[in-house]
Amino acid sequence: MLKKGKEEIIYLLNKCIEKFQLETGKDIVQNTNRKNYEGLAITLSEISNQLPFTSEKLCHQLYEAGGYNENTSYPFRKYDITGGQIKDSLLGLVASPRPFLVDTCYIYVYGMGRQAFELSLPDNFLVQKLVSDSSSKDSLSLLQENQQLKMKLSDWEFKSTQQNYPLLLRIKQWKIVSGISLLLFILIGYYFYWNNQQDSQVWEEIKSDFNLLPYAVNDAERSKLEGIWLCYTGSPQARISDSARYHKVVANLIEIKYKNGYFVYNRYGASFNHIGYIQFESPEILSIYSRIKNDKGDVESPRHSLMSLENHEGYLTAISASWNFDVGNKNRIIGIREVYKKLGKGGKIEEVINSVANASCQCKIIKWVKEDKTVATYYLKNMLLDEMKDAELLKLINEKSILLKDPDEYLLINKH
Repeated sequence: MLKKGKEEIIYLLNKCIEKFQLETGKDIVQNTNRKNYEGLAITLSEISNQLPFTSEKLCHQLYEAGGYNENTSYPFRKYDITGGQIKDSLLGLVASPRPFLVDTCYIYVYGMGRQAFELSLPDNFLVQKLVSDSSSKDSLSLLQENQQLKMKLSDWEFKSTQQNYPLLLRIKQWKIVSGISLLLFILIGYYFYWNNQQDSQVWEEIKSDFNLLPYAVNDAERSKLEGIWLCYTGSPQARISDSARYHKVVANLIEIKYKNGYFVYNRYGASFNHIGYIQFESPEILSIYSRIKNDKGDVESPRHSLMSLENHEGYLTAISASWNFDVGNKNRIIGIREVYKKLGKGGKIEEVINSVANASCQCKIIKWVKEDKTVATYYLKNMLLDEMKDAELLKLINEKSILLKDPDEYLLINKH
């Protein structure tokens, strides 16, 4: 017959602590702090939560499964063991330990449940000897008192260590910490230095591979490009969803600013805006990269253009790989001539939204507030090029200024 209650569980938990320390190399300070026992508690809980399925294999009493969400984690499962339960049981504060805690200890220490242990009795200490009740109580009292003294001693040693730490040991610790900190500082400094060198090398490779900033811009070229521009494009002519698209053109207002060797490009259109950048590839030759400006930051409808600044007066033309900006899968890639004209420099751009004027003209309204505080207003919308009465524009943008990626006789329409 086996011992029961406090004497049994105190002995079993001490055996569990010995095995846990031996297997993990982690010390368990046996004092009244329940946190000290959490590592052991988690290990035992992995066994205890399998008890509903191991009664036949490990020979222990039956335990009912379920009663909790299968996705619940420690310590909220049905048969979880906590550090507090172990601490209270070690102190002898629990008269009748939970059966699943007892069976779990037997399985962890001896590899079998309590019922199997009772048949083979591999540890004589747990066998209930035929002695008087008083002797049994004395044995329990001695075991419990020994455990309580052990915990009190650990608590006292911990507090004594914290309150009366030797000065020399503190100085030694400070020196060790200072040395480690200095070493870490040197290592971190070296890492950042090495990383910066690597980043610099990678950046040089990227600039070379992507042909970024291959040409240094001079002041005259910067002055030519920086400022406010109008850009006319005939892309609406290629929108098959627009039955009245013949000879249409749309004006865009563009603000170009110099930044670190390249130029930031903000383009305001009738329906949507573009953002991007411009770089000089060689004297007078520009590459223009842009995409639709959206809230997601995704690259949407990217477009690339080449333009020459050789003829700076009047209209400048750019050849662009662009889109017809139609809806859905009708949005097709096109080659297109775009016409640029510089309006001036300085000031700031303001977009007028949600106004009566927007509704009245059914267009986008952009204001250019110049440096002298005068304001120029632009109404951006799709219109027939003929309405602009500009012979020079008619020569540059018409139904022949668009090249289709895939030939399609019905995509472009003529006047008739």
